Amino acid sequence: MKWLRKKRVLLLLFMGFIVLIFMNTQWLTLFYPIYYKDDIRKHSEKNQLDPFMVAAIIKVETNYKPSRQSRKGALGVMQIMPDTAQWVLEQAKLPNVSMDRINNETGTNIEIGTWYLKSLSDQFDGNMVAVIAAYNAGPTRVKNWLKSGTWDGTVETTKNIPLGETRHYVQRVVHYYEQYTSIYKQF
Repeated sequence: MKWLRKKRVLLLLFMGFIVLIFMNTQWLTLFYPIYYKDDIRKHSEKNQLDPFMVAAIIKVETNYKPSRQSRKGALGVMQIMPDTAQWVLEQAKLPNVSMDRINNETGTNIEIGTWYLKSLSDQFDGNMVAVIAAYNAGPTRVKNWLKSGTWDGTVETTKNIPLGETRHYVQRVVHYYEQYTSIYKQF
């Protein structure tokens, strides 16, 4: 009987500790860290983007691991496709930035990725849910889904996104965005 009482006390203490952890957002930062804050902040401001959204995209793309390799050949923490990176370099007039830098320098990768997100935001009139989908599936597909009425571009109707990978991607990015904005009151 004594050992059972000790187990209950330990269980109650453990449960109390867990409740304290989750009530204190400071502890939640351990479960939802944001890396590369300075680069994210700098390039998000420059491109008029929400830095929490950029952080959420990086979290889903690579979990902040710059060495993560894509089967499709995407580059760096933001997993930018080489053709897209080349297009951004031309449009943004950044001729001295190499693919090697985009792949290996986190700040450069975030600079290119946020420039592309801004371009998508302009194409989708600031609809960040559509922007997130376009970042994953490509803008042409998303425009077709919106034009045909397949999907209306809202979070509430992500179940209507015809591509499972993109549907799941949007849901995950939105989840991390919501976590980040509730845990971190400012970037």
